Amino acid sequence: MSTLDARRAKELADLFMEFLQTNSAPAGLFTDDVFVDLSLPQWRLQTSGRDNLVALRRTSHPFLGTVPRHRADVTGTGIVIEFEERWEDADGTWYCRELLRADVRDNSMSEVSVYCTGDWSPEVQGSHRREVTLVRP
Repeated sequence: MSTLDARRAKELADLFMEFLQTNSAPAGLFTDDVFVDLSLPQWRLQTSGRDNLVALRRTSHPFLGTVPRHRADVTGTGIVIEFEERWEDADGTWYCRELLRADVRDNSMSEVSVYCTGDWSPEVQGSHRREVTLVRP
């Protein structure tokens, strides 16, 4: 694998943020045979192939939302992205924090591992605000 340059890493991070907010994979983001390993607090899911990845995303996160914060770092084999998501449903605004590690082949994500804190309901977020003072947001 060739070394990923900072420009392409930023492009991939931006394309991934677009994917999270639209549930549609932009051209060039994933290889056709992309493998995904998604770890949730009490569950683990895997899929292979771009269409299956998009289907998994749409099933597990049907509500579109925003990504208020993210950070991307280049690794020896690809990219690491830390991000937060927010979305609305009938119960209010939900929240989660996630970390993605992706291997990059031919300038597209080819193997992706995602670690998710789980979806925080409005009630959980309220409890957290009352009980915890974060040093940084």
